[in-house]
Amino acid sequence: MPKKNPSRAPAAAAPAATGSLPPIVFSHANSFPAGTYRKLFEVWRAAGHEVHAVEKYGHDPKYPVSNHWPRLRDQLIHFAEKEVGRPAYFVGHSLGGFLSVLAAARRPDLACGVVLLDSPIIGGLVGTMVQFAKSTGFGARFSPGHVSQRRRHHWPTVEAAHHHFASKDAFARWDPDVLKDYIACGIEPAPPSMERGHTLAFRREVETDIYNTLPHDIPRFLRSHPLQCPLAFIGGTRSTEVRQVGMLATERIAHGRVSWIDGTHLYPFERPDETSAEVLRWLSLFEAPAAS
Repeated sequence: MPKKNPSRAPAAAAPAATGSLPPIVFSHANSFPAGTYRKLFEVWRAAGHEVHAVEKYGHDPKYPVSNHWPRLRDQLIHFAEKEVGRPAYFVGHSLGGFLSVLAAARRPDLACGVVLLDSPIIGGLVGTMVQFAKSTGFGARFSPGHVSQRRRHHWPTVEAAHHHFASKDAFARWDPDVLKDYIACGIEPAPPSMERGHTLAFRREVETDIYNTLPHDIPRFLRSHPLQCPLAFIGGTRSTEVRQVGMLATERIAHGRVSWIDGTHLYPFERPDETSAEVLRWLSLFEAPAAS
């Protein structure tokens, strides 16, 4: 069981800001567009950070989903280059955390630090098992993609979609404002190819492809592309993903910069105020002088 008391380990120093706090480049979890995190963004902006985010990964044909997500990583890198143009903090939830660490390792000149929101790094025996499952198809029935490919994706009205999600146990734990934001950015009018009504903005086939191409070799990638900035991990105390993957690889990469928030894998939606504050705490430690 994860410890609930946040670690207070000192963090390494980040590059000095040029007249203001470094911006935050945020990356979302699979199937949840960036607009779902509006409440977090508002807190970070009020604290003095610019916030930039790719709205939906996997939907731009220039950056298709493929094994280990190299093109999604490139999308994040190119977005940071074009939209930000200076070193930033890379913060990501689940899928977004993996992309953040991959981008920061690939382009250290763009990253002041990385914060992973319940993105436990897969490595060791678990990585070998994931590789076997992907290559043989043996694990498909146990993958989240098995659920996402059959996910309901059409409703007659926006109100019907809201009722559908609000009635589910997982979404019932969400902050009500976050659920409203998800409906606002995650539900859109159905295209002409479907019956009239509303559908998921984040296509379920893209969600499934992302799950089925999960990178299982990030530690190996980091051996050839070592991180040159501090990294912190914030986990959910009741995260199934943390329980399944374990924390060995993550703790090795984070060097003790690990803390916990009471909640599931989706704790940023359940506790947005606590999540935004804990991210800011880690960023302030990144900015502090390194312990002598």
